[in-house]
Amino acid sequence: MRNAVAPHTLHGSGRHGVIALHGWFSDRSSYLPLFPYLDTGGFTWAAMDQRGYGEARGLPGPYTTERIARDALALAGHLGWDTFSLVGHSMGGKAAQHVLALAPDRVRALVGISPVPASGAGLDDAARRFFASAADDPDARRAIISTTTGDRLPGPWLDHMVRLSLANSDREAFAAYLPDWAGEDFSPLVRGSSVPALALAGAHDPAISADALRATWLRHYPRGTLDVLPDTGHYAIDETPLALLARIENFLAPFTPGTNG
Repeated sequence: MRNAVAPHTLHGSGRHGVIALHGWFSDRSSYLPLFPYLDTGGFTWAAMDQRGYGEARGLPGPYTTERIARDALALAGHLGWDTFSLVGHSMGGKAAQHVLALAPDRVRALVGISPVPASGAGLDDAARRFFASAADDPDARRAIISTTTGDRLPGPWLDHMVRLSLANSDREAFAAYLPDWAGEDFSPLVRGSSVPALALAGAHDPAISADALRATWLRHYPRGTLDVLPDTGHYAIDETPLALLARIENFLAPFTPGTNG
């Protein structure tokens, strides 16, 4: 994708551009549950496939959040967006923060949905080995999705998420992203940033919990805020899309070009 723009879906025609970055188990289609209900007059969303996912399968790495961030910046340039906001889920939340690290003057506001902190996920050795096994073991993928949603959601939905993950990602990319999002620490590059930054934690998510985000996100961002979604785990886009979208748009609205945000 050296000379090409990342595959993406545009939705809306508003003045406030929003780049949406997906998580480790997803591609850009993960944002589809939100699209029918977006404020299309206020926002234009660009949901982007990251290398190795969706229509970007087969593209070479490196498979890192920095590479995702550079591709997002190239997409913003293609769209003519000098400034924009970012929404990122899980691994995509860390990638969104890497955009901020690379181009702090271009980011209007930042929203992380169960975002991996800029300092990494804090996995211990056993957890890293188990997450790494998910590259080849669909049952491990299912167990991770179930655990991070509180072991409370229907089996057919878990199976559906696993099927989508296997179909929409390259094995090589899926495996290669893990050590970067889990362990790479670029928090010194964003700590103290004045960007408005909202973290949304799922009450049933033990992986990226509210306590974990208080210890990381809120310490990194002086204008950071934390909102806990009571009826969701790690996959709020699927679990409670309307409640999630309302929080995102209410947060981003004041920072629309032409307002006083």
